[in-house]
Amino acid sequence: MRNRLIGIAGGLALALASSTSAYAQELTIFWAEWDPANYLQELVNEYEAESGVTVTVETTPWSDFQTKAFTEFNARGSAYDMIVGDSQWLGAASEGGHYVDLTDFFNEHNLGEVMAPATVKYYAEYPGNSGKYWAVPAEGDAVGWSYRKDWFEDPAEMAAFKEKYGYDLAPPADWKQLTDIAEFFHRPDENRYGIAIYTDNSYDAMVMGVENAIFSYGADLGNFETYEVDGYVNSDKAVAALENYKKLYSYTPPGWAKTFFVENNQAITEGLVAMSMNYFAFFPALLNESSNPHAANTGFFANPAGPDGDQFAALGGQGISIVKYSENQEEAMKFLEWFIKDETQKRWAELGGYTASSAVLKSDEFRKATPYNEAFYQTMFKVKDFWAVPEFAELLTSANQRLYPFIVGDEGSAKETLDALASDWEATFKKYGRTK
Repeated sequence: MRNRLIGIAGGLALALASSTSAYAQELTIFWAEWDPANYLQELVNEYEAESGVTVTVETTPWSDFQTKAFTEFNARGSAYDMIVGDSQWLGAASEGGHYVDLTDFFNEHNLGEVMAPATVKYYAEYPGNSGKYWAVPAEGDAVGWSYRKDWFEDPAEMAAFKEKYGYDLAPPADWKQLTDIAEFFHRPDENRYGIAIYTDNSYDAMVMGVENAIFSYGADLGNFETYEVDGYVNSDKAVAALENYKKLYSYTPPGWAKTFFVENNQAITEGLVAMSMNYFAFFPALLNESSNPHAANTGFFANPAGPDGDQFAALGGQGISIVKYSENQEEAMKFLEWFIKDETQKRWAELGGYTASSAVLKSDEFRKATPYNEAFYQTMFKVKDFWAVPEFAELLTSANQRLYPFIVGDEGSAKETLDALASDWEATFKKYGRTK
């Protein structure tokens, strides 16, 4: 019997060796250069320990992430086996034939139920409501807010605020309160300012910032089924939202005309502002006392509601896709099977990644793990995103070209700005045959 077992074991070993040799022993994942990519590298190091497959997370600065990715796609290059691509890329990457169709994988593993609904809708499915999936939700993210708890809880500040505005100073419940608080703490003579918001117009920063206002004011970017935009992106509610965003800009520190996540975290770490807009992915650094001397006094809240009670936030984050030109697609699929496991998703969250797993997100363990996880949990069930159509880059460029002069340059009115943007987007959708 012993010889028989040895024989079976030897056969299995040979079979495994033969099987393993058929697959790649190295995989490369391409992502932008930020902390979550570092957390992912830590995670995949554990996959290597389990599987023997080396996975490298290759990064590039956000400023050239899109350009570098699509240059490789268009060249049909095999440098990357997987990519953690932005949600807006789904249309361009899938219609361009750059992503592997993961619909069967998605359905086989019931990911529509396993992952949070918003992450499935925005990180994986294209076209919307089509049942076609091109990515596995990887890094959930959205815009939230950090604030100076010690400023908010100072008895003298609380009394002065209540005397001026008639209600208690606390994390804002709506955009009116957000604006009141920004105004109250805006004291340039004391080198203290009200708020930090996104104003960088080189990619999607400023647009995502404005979306927080537009969505929560009850407006939208358009009808995502018919591609109508007139009456949506330039509605009265959208105009009011943009006017409020511009007003917030007047309470930012000096030189705040080209700012994104780095500057908005610095606004807190350098003690400049009362409140700062940023993606949740950048909040871990604010709890690190070596990088934030105000870490013990930093709090967090979700994007507040608009005047009619609508409450949404701009989606960040990305899904992970297999690149069509990868020579290691089978091994990449094995990696994704490991990545979606409950224990892997839990570990991903422990390392600092923002899991999209519904079960992990809803767990008390996750929601109490950090001071910002509860706000993140609440936000990920009320997010909205930009257009994910192949022509998203043109739409984004138009938005930047119209919004920036109004918000930062004080040119024109909010109504004129959004009317012009609606006209630009109508022309774009007509050019690509989405409307007549």
